[in-house]
Amino acid sequence: MREAMRYVLLSVALLLGLSLAAVVPCRSWADSPPPAPSPPPRAPVPPLARVWPVGVRPLVLRGWEPPATVYGPGHRGVDLAAPPGSPVRAVAPGRVSFAGRVAGRGVVAVELTGTDLRTTYEPVSALVRKGDEVTAGETVGTVEATASHCGTLCVHWGLLRGKTYLDPLSLLPPWLLHGGPPRLLPVLGVPLPS
Repeated sequence: MREAMRYVLLSVALLLGLSLAAVVPCRSWADSPPPAPSPPPRAPVPPLARVWPVGVRPLVLRGWEPPATVYGPGHRGVDLAAPPGSPVRAVAPGRVSFAGRVAGRGVVAVELTGTDLRTTYEPVSALVRKGDEVTAGETVGTVEATASHCGTLCVHWGLLRGKTYLDPLSLLPPWLLHGGPPRLLPVLGVPLPS
């Protein structure tokens, strides 16, 4: 019955040239709010690291745990086991954007060349200064012998795009993350080609 009444009112309004909005109160797609815009696609993290920050393949004591909110709990990097005095290397080429102390700990930050990414390393006694250009594998400092949140000595390695924390392990190419490049081994019992 209600639907029939709308059609009658709509017909009368059209005959009299009245505005439909004044006569027929109905909801349409134009009345609903526009859908929320989709978030911009996140650019993938390129696997451009050429070395681990410490050691050859250090033990990951704690992995990356993204926070649910900007100020929420989480782990904004990875903790890598490293004894005091161990060299800390830049994982990729870049420019040092910070080398100093934060909350009593030494921190080095490197803006990676050709990207919008920045890596951080702490606690580190810096051997570089802000503005220095570094190459992949270049020592930027040494692990400080200081109490850390790891429970043992470690290096906290972080990765940021703007103010958003990302998983630093995503910088590592598969051959570096999983133990090195593939190697061909001799097959026993098969003669060598002549």
